[in-house]
Amino acid sequence: MKIGIVCYPTHGGSGVVASELAIGLAKKGHEVHIISYATPFRLRTFYRNIFVHEIEVATYPLFKYPPYELSLVTKLVEIAETRGLDIIHAHYAVPHAASAYLARQILNSERLKTITTLHGTDITLVGADPSFQRVVKFAIEKSDGVTAVSRYLMQRTVEEFDIRREIRVIPNFVEIARPAQNRDLCSRETLAPRGEKILMHASNFRPVKRIADVVRIFARVRERIPAKLVLIGDGPERLFIQQLVRELKLNADVQFMGEQDQLEALFLCADLFLLPSEQESFGLTALEAMNCGVPVIATAIGGLPEVITHGETGYLFPVGDVADMAASAVALLTDPARHALFRAQARKRAEEFFDADRIIPLYEAFYEEILRS
Repeated sequence: MKIGIVCYPTHGGSGVVASELAIGLAKKGHEVHIISYATPFRLRTFYRNIFVHEIEVATYPLFKYPPYELSLVTKLVEIAETRGLDIIHAHYAVPHAASAYLARQILNSERLKTITTLHGTDITLVGADPSFQRVVKFAIEKSDGVTAVSRYLMQRTVEEFDIRREIRVIPNFVEIARPAQNRDLCSRETLAPRGEKILMHASNFRPVKRIADVVRIFARVRERIPAKLVLIGDGPERLFIQQLVRELKLNADVQFMGEQDQLEALFLCADLFLLPSEQESFGLTALEAMNCGVPVIATAIGGLPEVITHGETGYLFPVGDVADMAASAVALLTDPARHALFRAQARKRAEEFFDADRIIPLYEAFYEEILRS
């Protein structure tokens, strides 16, 4: 098949999954065209059968804001015509799915199909904005096929937008072999020179991630056992979190790593991953940590219970329950046998339910089903 994948190039979950899907499809012999405003960070090296097309947005004094959506439509029309695309797969409802619909209307093609994958923020945040609701609903209903990354997201989309069509649940996935390929890059001595326990968090540092809770959980843990906290990512909350770290006198034990293209080398050093978000439609970073054998302490919200098994691969608590999260972290980190069991079970769950070799064929089968229809 000839597949056009429209995605954001940033470190968020939708860009990661779209890039990894492209890599997996290309390995199977499909011709994949990535359409984005920059090269996605996971695709900065050469991959056979993957072609990256960057959207050039014209700027004119007439426009107060650059017309990104129209530039995307123009690029989609050009690539669909010149490359003979079978499918445009839009990751994110707004503006990608809406732009894909408009491109197909311009082409007036019944052969070209459009598929939309909902990742979360496009529904829970962007879609919740009244100014976007009608557009999101229209884009979903006009797609030839729609997928969601979790049962939670599927159900929420149906309820909030009164969707009557099928939304297929295809979960996010990880490359099971990748931790072994990065194992030699991990250096615990660099992060914890005195053998301290290492706790980690990775996100885009938005308020919804509740990184202040991460720091407060760590402060309680450090009162009980020697520990270090590694914060991966960047975003609007970073300055506030740095100030909080100073106020709690944690500077010597908290390290800000900034954005990282590959997380496995860091996760392989971790003893515990913290994700106390108030909203997660899936929790890809939690799955990536589990793939490296790292137990996860998170909130029992959104799609996280579909990823983390409470009491087996980690623990789930109500949003804001810093005290219980910290207590469970201490209990797990001071019980070597239970910690080793949780490590093994976290890795096993990633292997059994979220292996790319299991999930990518589900996308292939869905593409073929939509093309036949």
